[in-house]
Amino acid sequence: MKRRTFLQTTPALFALPFSPLPRAADPRTVALIGCGWYGKSDLMRLLQVAEVEVVGLCDVDEHMLDEAERLVKERQPGARPKRYGNYETMLREQRPEIVLIGTPDHWHALPAIAALEAGAHVYLQKPVGVDIRECEAVMDAARKHGRVVQIGLQRRSTPHLVQAKQDIVDAGMLGKIGHVEVCCYYHMRDTAVREVEEVPDFFDYDRWTGPAPLLPYRGLPHRRWRSFQEYGNGIVGDMCVHMLDMTRWMLGLGWPQEVYSTGGIYVQTQADATTTDTQHVVFAYEGLDCVWQHRSWGEAADPDFPWAMTLYGDRGTLKADPHKYEFTPLRGEPVRVEAVYEREEFPEDVTEKNIELHTAPATRAHLTDFLNAIDHGGRPVADVEEGVISTASCILGNLALVAGRPLRYDPVTRKITEGYEDLLMRTYRAPYVHP
Repeated sequence: MKRRTFLQTTPALFALPFSPLPRAADPRTVALIGCGWYGKSDLMRLLQVAEVEVVGLCDVDEHMLDEAERLVKERQPGARPKRYGNYETMLREQRPEIVLIGTPDHWHALPAIAALEAGAHVYLQKPVGVDIRECEAVMDAARKHGRVVQIGLQRRSTPHLVQAKQDIVDAGMLGKIGHVEVCCYYHMRDTAVREVEEVPDFFDYDRWTGPAPLLPYRGLPHRRWRSFQEYGNGIVGDMCVHMLDMTRWMLGLGWPQEVYSTGGIYVQTQADATTTDTQHVVFAYEGLDCVWQHRSWGEAADPDFPWAMTLYGDRGTLKADPHKYEFTPLRGEPVRVEAVYEREEFPEDVTEKNIELHTAPATRAHLTDFLNAIDHGGRPVADVEEGVISTASCILGNLALVAGRPLRYDPVTRKITEGYEDLLMRTYRAPYVHP
């Protein structure tokens, strides 16, 4: 079976019961909110798996819009996507069937809800939101309007990880799993100290800041915004969410019973960054602890798996990351499987700027699963509810660090450990209104 055909058929394996949605006529109308690195990457992968008309591109940086428009016209000669600096105007004028959102984390919830209210299905990069109330609001909007929301937790659609789940975990090769470790040792935290600058004409810094606190402008925040707690949830919210979600998917786990965390800024103390450079989070399940550790300094505990998940069973151990997996049975020889690449099937991948080649097949499969849910009913593999559990659990990790004690969250009553209710929702900068 050719790879394109495989991508079109495999999502049915993941479908869950859901009310059918009408099939829209091709080409689908698509809009992108957030034209930075991963927003453009998601849009390029969508163009590879579906007939679409890109009707709108939205960003507060004119240079990002220039690059996104150039890429669309390069892949679709004759395309004329309209450019916007305000997503609300774009949604009102274009009414797209599908909206991709690749904005910084503090700008996830508001445009996602607006797109759902406008009738669009949404492919939303992780996390669902920067606080738990935002996450709840996005899920509520998706259910209220009957739209499909796929969260960009594409480990669930990564070919070699799907294989590991089926052939190792589901097949019982690990035996009883009693412990999980997830980690990230990338030196990814911004360590610079910057001076205040004038905001350039091509960048709307006030709009970029949106509901977050308006900090002094110290240069373009692209990519490095992740190092500031004002805009996200640090390395836990950025990297742990992928590994925790992969663990939950592999093992069929839901909400943790409680979450505890320790850590802080221990080594990179001179930087402007406000997120932790060292943190330990325990996600406690019945009979199982899932333990996260990150350090943005020093050496990785295992240099071959610097951002990874390890499942410990009484019959073997499974280490997995976006590049590979390695199964070491208690008796027998280790098995190692590498990531799938599709350079021959999609040669344009090879020359695309800043592409993560090893994740391109996963993103294509993830988007195909999203389209299948739209066309045929069922919920996608990373449905908004699954995204909320993984996102909110990681947020709880940061909140537990602030509280200095374990925290519990009840998804039914939507209540947190008594006395910590104020941690569920961030304060928005006026005139923005929290959903």
